[in-house]
Amino acid sequence: MNRSRRLLLALVGLVLAACAGPTVESLRDPVPEPLVSRTAVPGYSHIRYWGDDGDGLSPAVLEEIAAQQKAAGLSTTVRNFLAISGGGSNGAFGAGLLTGWTQSGTRPEFTVVTGISTGSLIAPFAYLGPPYDRLLTAAYTGISGEDVFRRKPVLSLLRSSAAADSTPLRQLVARYVTDQMVADIAVQNARGRKLLVGTTNLDAGRPVVWDIGAIASSREPGRKQLIQDILVASSSIPGVFPPVKIKVVADGKTFDEMHVDGGTTNQAFMFPSNFSVKAQDIKLKRSGIKRTLYVIRNGRVTPEYKMVKPRLASIVGRSISTLITTQGVGDLYRMYSNALRDGIAFRAIWVPDSFNMEEPEPFDPPFMKALYKVGFDIGRSNIPWATQPP
Repeated sequence: MNRSRRLLLALVGLVLAACAGPTVESLRDPVPEPLVSRTAVPGYSHIRYWGDDGDGLSPAVLEEIAAQQKAAGLSTTVRNFLAISGGGSNGAFGAGLLTGWTQSGTRPEFTVVTGISTGSLIAPFAYLGPPYDRLLTAAYTGISGEDVFRRKPVLSLLRSSAAADSTPLRQLVARYVTDQMVADIAVQNARGRKLLVGTTNLDAGRPVVWDIGAIASSREPGRKQLIQDILVASSSIPGVFPPVKIKVVADGKTFDEMHVDGGTTNQAFMFPSNFSVKAQDIKLKRSGIKRTLYVIRNGRVTPEYKMVKPRLASIVGRSISTLITTQGVGDLYRMYSNALRDGIAFRAIWVPDSFNMEEPEPFDPPFMKALYKVGFDIGRSNIPWATQPP
């Protein structure tokens, strides 16, 4: 099934589901609107904030991070940030670039790593560095569509929230997000390094940034499961994969939030636009820090001509892919503008136009291996970073 037909199937499922009655899958206790900004995940504190509001970044937490960095002996003059975008199977490009970058001997340690959608799956490996390159390579060159999703029978869509079953994706995430990985993330978090993943709160219609390191460092017995849930949610394309329900409390009552693909609100991110690193430097009396923001865009950034058939599937599929590409370029401009404001050097890379291989099926192994090699070859050479958006 090609991408257009898959998107059409999701659309038909949504229309049919709207005509059907409630199901066990659809029963929930949504957060009342007045309480949306007062919820918390039971047992945790300071593990998330709204991705569109920098005021959610607690000054106390920022000061704690600065103290951790100082105690860990992190450089007081150099800070490197990495943002990894969404892109589905195009994540093979980012995986290849990172492992190739290791081979070049010039890959830095990142103070902050962020990920959206497929970028959220890459982010833990990127955060933990070269020792995890082998697993990152396996995750993007040793899988197929069967490892990510399972198509549902058409008739079942009448009473379903999605066109596909995400059980394979959950199993894939669980295979890599192990107790050892969680422990390793906690060690790095204690050094003042941050691993952040974006989802979209579907009820609120807003991006949510999750501090994976803070979750890993907690003593909560369900921390590994919560991390897995967040990564699955960040990769759950609305209509294709079911939303992930996360239990929260507010005013002493329990509710559930529905979280979906972070790419619904951002294709890539670093900090909210109203959060200024320069302003934080002034508050914390820091100076002389050289910062660089690296952005890996798992996709092309230039328009790609395709003849569209006058059919619903072709029109919907082409429209959505165009929207995603345009949004991705817009996110690059947003991060570039914020970087200029705060004196941060901007570096970005994306899938080159020269790679024009067609993907016959979602998560097609030959396609992903070929794109991984493109990324790897670029990474191990002198990476041609763009210093401004396209």
